[in-house]
Amino acid sequence: MSIGIIVMGLLIGFLVGLTGVGGAALLTPVLILLGINPAIAVGTDLVYNSITKLFGSIQHWRQKTINLQLVKYLAIGSIPSAIAAVSILHLFDSFFHNQELVIKHALGYVLILVAITTLLKTFAKDRFEFNSFQMKPIRDKRFLTIGIGVILGFIVGLTSIGSGSLFALAMLYLYKMRPSELVGTDIAHAFLLVTAAGIMHAGIGNVDYLLMFNLLLGSIPGVILGSTLSAKFPAKPLRTIMAVIILISGFKLI
Repeated sequence: MSIGIIVMGLLIGFLVGLTGVGGAALLTPVLILLGINPAIAVGTDLVYNSITKLFGSIQHWRQKTINLQLVKYLAIGSIPSAIAAVSILHLFDSFFHNQELVIKHALGYVLILVAITTLLKTFAKDRFEFNSFQMKPIRDKRFLTIGIGVILGFIVGLTSIGSGSLFALAMLYLYKMRPSELVGTDIAHAFLLVTAAGIMHAGIGNVDYLLMFNLLLGSIPGVILGSTLSAKFPAKPLRTIMAVIILISGFKLI
């Protein structure tokens, strides 16, 4: 089992490095389809993501490619919302004992949304750039930014998915930033968000640490290898294939 999980982590890490498509959108549904409890899959994925995002955040901090003001406003909304999502999920399970069903259905719909988001970013990116709303200072958009954090943070707390893909699309459309700054800001905020949600899931026993360790053993070299080879493969066809796989996974979970 451990060897199988390491190999799966290697493959998913490789695909993430190769395409830039979010690892949670690939990993969480695979874990569930392998028979792992949905709550454990979500909690483990959040803590796993926290560790991987930490290294990315450190690198972007060194490169000065993080917009701290935007991270602050997003986190004000997203972190309390993610904590609320985990609390509500746990409360529902105590009263209705339907936690698995809620997570699976929520995951299915969010995966479909992530697949559509990935296709939009791949084929319609230019249409999101250079609109007049982007030029407004971030402070003037702080309430909208906090609101985005609240909505998307709740989704991440519930499903572990969207900390990169959904927030990245919102940032692409609403804020004027260099591509490297957009990526750095997205990763830094995602680190804070998935860490908070992961701690909540860990507190209620939804984290399998051995599973997480095996995934990390495989995914870290996988991401390095995929990132190294990414320049040699066309991005659009690969991302399209990944989006279709995520879309199919979403429909299978509904």
